[in-house]
Amino acid sequence: MKVLIINGSPRANGNTATALGQMTNIFEKHGVEYEIVQIGAMQIRGCQSCGYCYKNGKCAFDDVVNELAEKLREADGFVIASPVYFAGPNGTLVACLDRLCYSARFDKTMKVGAAVAVARRGGTTATLDVLNKYLTYGGFAVATSQYWNIAHGKRPGEAIEDEEGMQTMRTLAENMVFLMKSIALGKEAYGLPEKEVRVGTDFIRKV
Repeated sequence: MKVLIINGSPRANGNTATALGQMTNIFEKHGVEYEIVQIGAMQIRGCQSCGYCYKNGKCAFDDVVNELAEKLREADGFVIASPVYFAGPNGTLVACLDRLCYSARFDKTMKVGAAVAVARRGGTTATLDVLNKYLTYGGFAVATSQYWNIAHGKRPGEAIEDEEGMQTMRTLAENMVFLMKSIALGKEAYGLPEKEVRVGTDFIRKV
């Protein structure tokens, strides 16, 4: 079992990292491999809708996004975590995910995904709404916890004092491990769900 974790925070030891640390402790307990890629301080430009990925299977901008795509291809689980900026995710993370989830055109069906939001106070649920859309678009099996996947803290590391938030992270990781193992067994016994040929419309005609 392998999990790819994208930390959208520019701070290596911030509260987003604190929340993810609770999850990685659980992954280690179960012998699950994981890799954290911290992209929050990188210069990542947004998608320009050029169509290059349709023809070439990767993004036209050959940066960390294409590297993440190959890591995601091999992963069983995917965690996307962000601090809350103006009631939404870090813009760098959004630019990364726009390109990653669109240009990585391999089948992601039933990889286990989870989104995490960390804030001083508000905007966490709005942030989760944005992040979860990337997972549902890709056909991920979205893991849940005992509450929304959020934690609170202002000063670096302060989130550790949010006992409910930290428990939520641990429960989320436990549920991810269970789902990854269960899906692996299910794929071995039954394969993946059948898929119809995809129909795309622009509300006027087929595209």
